[in-house]
Amino acid sequence: MTPDIVYLNGQFLPSDQAKVSVFDRGFLFGDSVYEVIPFYQGVGFRLDEHLQRLEYSLRALRISVDIDIRGVLSTLVASNGGGNMSVYLQITRGAAEKRSHVITEGLTPTVFACCQPIRDIYTDGSEAVSGIKVIVTADLRWRRCDIKSNGLLPNILVLQQAKEHHAQEALLQRDGHLTEGASCNFFIVERGVLYTPPLDTGILSGTTRALILEIADLQGIPRQECPIDYTRLINADEVWISSSTRAIVPVLQVDDQVIGNGKKGPLWKRFFEIFTRYQHDLMTGANDESKNTP
Repeated sequence: MTPDIVYLNGQFLPSDQAKVSVFDRGFLFGDSVYEVIPFYQGVGFRLDEHLQRLEYSLRALRISVDIDIRGVLSTLVASNGGGNMSVYLQITRGAAEKRSHVITEGLTPTVFACCQPIRDIYTDGSEAVSGIKVIVTADLRWRRCDIKSNGLLPNILVLQQAKEHHAQEALLQRDGHLTEGASCNFFIVERGVLYTPPLDTGILSGTTRALILEIADLQGIPRQECPIDYTRLINADEVWISSSTRAIVPVLQVDDQVIGNGKKGPLWKRFFEIFTRYQHDLMTGANDESKNTP
């Protein structure tokens, strides 16, 4: 099998030839940030929003990068055959001469990107989407979850915990309220109103989360950002999760509690049809992504 082409520090090269120093601070300390960006027909979906969030994370870590990231990612996708791709981008502080917790000034950041194909899952419609089970567990991550950093060990462990309970995702709880999922944002529906935790609770500003809220406003669907506790979660009419790679997924069970009537809800179906119709048009080249709204 021919190796995928990746980008590393100014070069596009086969993945089996890409090498990073053992003293890279991303490897040693997780001193790095990342983004996962869908590309449809070679065009980055919500690319401005992803790059704005990347810049926010880089500023928070005081990492400065001077490269044409848009150009790099577009060339990378084209180098792997174009079409519909999920692009992973990671930027570390760089490699020092020795391991030290103290940040060495003047390091050159390491910039790495790779991609893999995205399957068009939208042509079969909402009936083909399977609802999932989630568990709720303690949020043991650091308090700066607004930074999309690579310190993901807590996320990995709770996802493994979910797997052991035959669930597909874990929602995290801190100080009596739900924050977000291990790899997603979440929403609940009560009497036709859409609710999601506010960003000031220290959660990641998900690009798909933002798009869902935009759709709600455009469609005249009432929505609120407010704290959500466990009781509200399990008694909600509907529960969803969202992410760039999974779009909007209905949750049918939380722990041992069935949500609503145990079926995919009507508001989720409405959002799914709007959201995925737009994404499918992008995948097939039928839509102008520059509009960036459904």
